[in-house]
Amino acid sequence: MSEKEIDSTFFNLPVSEIIHEVKNELSNANTLIVSAPPGAGKSTLLPLTLINEPWLNHKKIILLEPRRLAAKSIAIRMASMLKEDVGLTIGYRIRFETRVSEKTKIEVVTEGILTRMLQQDNSLESVGLVIFDEFHERSIHADLALALCREAQQILRPDLRILIMSATLNLPKLKELLNTKIIESQGKLFPVELIYKHDADLHLLPELTSELICEAIKKQDGDVLVFLPGEAEIKKCEELLSNRLKDYSIHPLYGLLATNEQYLAIVPNNKGKRKIVLATSIAETSLTIEGIKIVIDSGFTRRNVFDIKSGLSKLETVKITLDTADQRAGRAGRLSEGVCYRMWTSATHHRLLPHRTPEIEQSDLSALLLELYCWGVNTITDLCWLSLPPKAAIDQANELLQQIEAIAENKITKHGKKIHELNCHPRIANMLLQADTEELKQLATDVAAIIEERDPLSRESGVDLNLRIEALRRNRSQNNSSYKFARIEKNASYYRNLINTKLNNSSFDPCDTGLLLSFAYPERIASAKPGNNAQFMLANGKMAMFSYTDELANEKWICVAIMDMRDTMGKIFLAAPLRPIDLKSKVKEVQEVFWDNRKGELVATNNLKIGGLIIQSKPISNPDKKLVKKAICDIIKKDADLVLNFDDQTNQLFNRLASFKLWNPEVNLTVFNKTTLVEKVENWIEIYLDRIKKTDDFKKIKLTDVIESFMDWETKNNFNSLVPDKITVPSDSKIPISYSEKGSNPILSVRIQELFGLSETPKINNGKIKLVISLLSPGYKPVQVTSDLVSFWNNAYKDVKKELQRRYPKHSWPDNPMDAKAVKKGNSIK
Repeated sequence: MSEKEIDSTFFNLPVSEIIHEVKNELSNANTLIVSAPPGAGKSTLLPLTLINEPWLNHKKIILLEPRRLAAKSIAIRMASMLKEDVGLTIGYRIRFETRVSEKTKIEVVTEGILTRMLQQDNSLESVGLVIFDEFHERSIHADLALALCREAQQILRPDLRILIMSATLNLPKLKELLNTKIIESQGKLFPVELIYKHDADLHLLPELTSELICEAIKKQDGDVLVFLPGEAEIKKCEELLSNRLKDYSIHPLYGLLATNEQYLAIVPNNKGKRKIVLATSIAETSLTIEGIKIVIDSGFTRRNVFDIKSGLSKLETVKITLDTADQRAGRAGRLSEGVCYRMWTSATHHRLLPHRTPEIEQSDLSALLLELYCWGVNTITDLCWLSLPPKAAIDQANELLQQIEAIAENKITKHGKKIHELNCHPRIANMLLQADTEELKQLATDVAAIIEERDPLSRESGVDLNLRIEALRRNRSQNNSSYKFARIEKNASYYRNLINTKLNNSSFDPCDTGLLLSFAYPERIASAKPGNNAQFMLANGKMAMFSYTDELANEKWICVAIMDMRDTMGKIFLAAPLRPIDLKSKVKEVQEVFWDNRKGELVATNNLKIGGLIIQSKPISNPDKKLVKKAICDIIKKDADLVLNFDDQTNQLFNRLASFKLWNPEVNLTVFNKTTLVEKVENWIEIYLDRIKKTDDFKKIKLTDVIESFMDWETKNNFNSLVPDKITVPSDSKIPISYSEKGSNPILSVRIQELFGLSETPKINNGKIKLVISLLSPGYKPVQVTSDLVSFWNNAYKDVKKELQRRYPKHSWPDNPMDAKAVKKGNSIK
């Protein structure tokens, strides 16, 4: 196919100005970044012009899109540019729908599908170019697919081209990571007038938005695109407008909307009516909605955020970022001059964050991690990530995969491979695989479909998931065309095909639903808290509740499907009852040893547990030594200052070590302080384990012996010689030396009479370090500080003598102290 076969009118698209440069760059390099504004043609014209490039070597192009609607629309658009049907030169693959053939040269796919293609063929042998479109959205699938493509490119396929495209990108960071060139198309975006309004109240958003729409259509020409955070706001706004604007064609546009209704929102009204499209963020990027000249931006978007502490996801409504605001406004200037109403002030605009947070930094990573285990990656940092997945989220995902036995000993298991083969979330896949009868399989497909979609019943219906399954089955048996259930049934049908089971509309045991949920959410098996109706303790250690008037409130055991965290108490939205007998296989006998701070003693028990739930507990007298060691090490690490005896002798040893190392940096010596002593607790605690039962037993551990045990005999001897803890003075008394952790000159605090006869200031560390002498009265009160003892005897001593002789007349006060005999006890007059 040549460019001549593309309808020539499309070469008026702005991206045509960089086509030649893109071709040249991809001829010489295997990675490239293209930045072009919305409507420039980067998603349609640019891929079409690359079909016959020599470096493709007759291989196909994969074009990734973050959303199903965009993928399908772009494929249809490209096919129309070639005056062909979809499925020939241009095809697409999205969930539930595939239109490709042997002739297909460009496949438009959603991101998860590319990951599957990579897992099936690590080298992507049939692919010559992978295009990441709208990469600025930073979906978790896009980040993963890019990391896998980069590894395939670096190890197996240096000829594989990667092209990253977006209207808005954090370009310097991406350019640095990929070590590649950026080609920018300035485009021909028409001017868009920006009109700032007052900051919108989120709770009144539908009402405020409908008022602004009515104001805008009176002042401006053209169709209207309105950005709202979610389906609820869209429906409320649609309801308010439908009573006021009878002559307008009003269309919702969101992800869960039926495909035919989505297309009505995209194409011009067939009766020539002005159109108002009420959309979520789905309309921000690749979709071309014809006729739009007015954009009304609420300034809000909805995102699913993974809460690492609770292990649950929360749907949050948040302010958009600057790049999103720019992109939304640009929708008004694709075809002609336009206007964008922003439902926030200019001052608020300047406080918006520049870029959205990448999904990989705030999502459940269990599916991503399973992909990596399947790929063969054991160390996640081995891959090339634009944003490294957070360690805490990775740890939590690892824990889930272990719970459902998808991984063991840092490798994917046979069961894990089966989970991966089912193209769904690991939780859902495990539930489908664990269903061991035909009836349970049929029920599992309905459970999976419901928990993946929005709740089809109102909250007033209660939290019992079984009510939704009954409604779904009733809806199917009556051939009801309710849209809410149509979406669920579409998913259920997909799952039935996936595990080769049949539709079932008959009655079922409600506790079977709870059993199935326990396979998907093992950490959300929950036991009723005694004396508190509708409050439950989950296997993950969290508390959760629902209304005490709910039908499930009196159940002793449930499993939670959908919940959210609110302060310290979770809010349960969907759950099902459990039979205790069904939990038998999940009960594990666990020996637990921990230090009870309240009792001040070591506690050892043998427990029957489901996750964090203790079913039965018995004390044991001879616990596992490894567990005892861990418990004692844990309490030391947590409360070292409370349990260990950091006495003056220990602290002085810390200071001696620090000073010695500062004065002799060439010496190989471990410098201990509180932190290092605690960090090395596993290395020294072993010999004390049998002696520790109560808190007081910790205090009996002589920490100086612990520290010195890390030195060999020669090192210890040398250390004590160079930086002694005491020094012998002329009176034959052994006086302690006070050291500083910062290595300043040590202090010797000693009574004057004990130094008679000493004419030189004492030194340590092979004579390199002079002691500072704090001279004391016979009553041990400080008199003078000096680092030059000779000077003190010759000068200051006379004045000191006069004062002290008056106060201590019975003590020796010679005229020439350097020739006098030192007195140990001070009193020499008989």
